Amino acid sequence: MPISPASHESQPAASIEPTPWQQHVPALASAAAGIRHVSDAWGAVSDSLCGHDGWPIDRKAYVDGKVKRDAEAWKHVEVSLDYGPEVLAGVRAAANGADYVEGPVSEDLRRLRGNDTTLERAGKIWHEWDQVMALMDASLPGSREIYASRAQEIRNSEGWHYADELSFQGPALARAADYLAIRADPDQPGQTKRAQAALARSTSANRGAPPISPPVPPVSNPPAPHHSR
Repeated sequence: MPISPASHESQPAASIEPTPWQQHVPALASAAAGIRHVSDAWGAVSDSLCGHDGWPIDRKAYVDGKVKRDAEAWKHVEVSLDYGPEVLAGVRAAANGADYVEGPVSEDLRRLRGNDTTLERAGKIWHEWDQVMALMDASLPGSREIYASRAQEIRNSEGWHYADELSFQGPALARAADYLAIRADPDQPGQTKRAQAALARSTSANRGAPPISPPVPPVSNPPAPHHSR
């Protein structure tokens, strides 16, 4: 018996299984929002810790605040490194040339042109951290805890610049992904290859680099930091 238009319309639409990269979009959006929240919270108190010349009044409170800011932001950077390359590759596979010129997400797509570099450099910092931890385990048995905390602070501090960039690139990527999701083809071979290449790029940067020397403990009276937000 043929199906009439009315009976066809009354049937529920077939559900479309989201691709793996589409499933990661909410986590990326949440990570970007988390970095922005950390940045705003620091901005709300950093000025009060400094004088008119921009130098900290309460140096300990200022340094401790930045250490906390960097540590909280890095947690969100790790989420971006876990999922960002795959989502970025999926978005680029789904987008066409016209999307970059005009349309609802044209500005977001153009903003993502530097996203590869941000993820790659942040991934390099993460990889270097892993190298440092491995070197400590091998050469400093029993002394790991002495240096691990300082090494973590260095990683988080170096990662702050990229966290700040991801706070703007992350929402752009999420918006573009939401808009282009309907075009995603889970069976498109090129998309899978591009996703794998992007994931490898962010996690294996400089994998062949020589091991990094363990960080030395901070000196007792380091120079006061410049005021920076």
